[in-house]
Amino acid sequence: MEQLKRQRVFDLLKKDTTSLIGEQVNVKGWVRTKRGNKNVAFIALNDGSIIHNIQVVVDVQEFNNDELLKAVTTGACISVNGKLVESQGKGQSVEIIASGLVVYGSADPDTYPLQKKGHTLEFLREIAHLRPRTNTFGAVFRIRHALAFAIHNYFNDRGFYYLHTPIITGSDAEGAGAMFHVTTMDLNNVPKTEEGKIDYSRDFFGKETNLTVSGQLEGELGALALSNIYTFGPTFRAENSNTTRHLAEFWMIEPEMAFYDIHDNQDLSEDFLKYLISYVLENCTDDLEFLQKMYDNDLIGRLKFVTENTFERLSYTRAIEILEQSGQKFEYPVKWGVDLQSEHERYLVEKHFKKPVILTDYPREIKAFYMKVNDDGKTVRAMDVLFPKIGEIIGGSQREENYDTLISRINEMGIPEKDVWWYLETRKFGTAPHSGFGLGFERLMLFITGMGNIRDVIPFPRTPQNAEF
Repeated sequence: MEQLKRQRVFDLLKKDTTSLIGEQVNVKGWVRTKRGNKNVAFIALNDGSIIHNIQVVVDVQEFNNDELLKAVTTGACISVNGKLVESQGKGQSVEIIASGLVVYGSADPDTYPLQKKGHTLEFLREIAHLRPRTNTFGAVFRIRHALAFAIHNYFNDRGFYYLHTPIITGSDAEGAGAMFHVTTMDLNNVPKTEEGKIDYSRDFFGKETNLTVSGQLEGELGALALSNIYTFGPTFRAENSNTTRHLAEFWMIEPEMAFYDIHDNQDLSEDFLKYLISYVLENCTDDLEFLQKMYDNDLIGRLKFVTENTFERLSYTRAIEILEQSGQKFEYPVKWGVDLQSEHERYLVEKHFKKPVILTDYPREIKAFYMKVNDDGKTVRAMDVLFPKIGEIIGGSQREENYDTLISRINEMGIPEKDVWWYLETRKFGTAPHSGFGLGFERLMLFITGMGNIRDVIPFPRTPQNAEF
């Protein structure tokens, strides 16, 4: 078969290909379907560059190769040369009249798991190595790429520097304790001290280490030198949570900004979220329309709901008053001092304000040690951004820059000073007001794709009892 330069299906279907009509082209991809009769075969071919298939028309008599065409089954990978012509049918502008065909890899119809349509998402999680070939996961992963690109684009254009923070750490940024230990010690013969405790001095790093739960603390170090930085990388939580919103390994975006107060932080979070959603609306139309049709008929409207509304800003105290006076019966009772649940957050967004909400000034007892304490001594300059359908999507704060206050908070929460001595030193040497926030990438993906389970917005989900692929 003649060697021609491969054309992406995206380019043939979405770009102006008028000049190519009547020309010989080459496409390569995986067969979605093959139908026809003894005279003609119609192959729907997809290469992952777009949700739509390109139709390949094969004159069976001209090919005169029954064995070759028999190998063209759903799932097979093929290369096709042919003339690009205007399509005679509905649904696409062009199709290819095949003149040459090569089967790179066959797929046995009796054993190929995606031979039939209508598989459940639960079943597809069991074959995560093949599910990207489905329309659903092709759409999700193309959106995931676009969103990651938009994140880097946004920060780069605004003078932020991308900081790579460590995956292996000796500190617990959240004080949560649910961390994955990292060790090279023989678990069948763990060295012990004279007191009978594990002797971490004999481990690889000479101390107890874990997979990180956040790049924030190290990110703050970068901000106190480069002014504006962001991290975007994997984080790990060893919580035994089998919910639709939890993963053991997930990605976080965490900007940290010197000289930003809580108001600047809120402005950045709102602008950032609107930019990302607008980017996907503009660049992933076909995939969003497919996901809306198949999974969430309010999807595009809900995305526009975020981009077209100014976020409502109010204090935690005012939010509690609204919830207490709402007359709504909540599963979790509301009073000042409790951590808000998703049902409370969604009520504020979907029923009361009917727009995204940013809450600030939470009780200090329910927030992390690094959040700046307000003058009232009872609250901290925390902020949470609340979205429809999911509740909190961003959590952040103005960071505590005062050394004495910070060390008091660390001691109050029982965090060993020896684990965060380097963090404390930034408050001793040229401290500055600064702020930051964290955005869970997969949580944002859930919102943007309309998928119902967080395991379906990451290629290879890591959850309790699941690390197969």
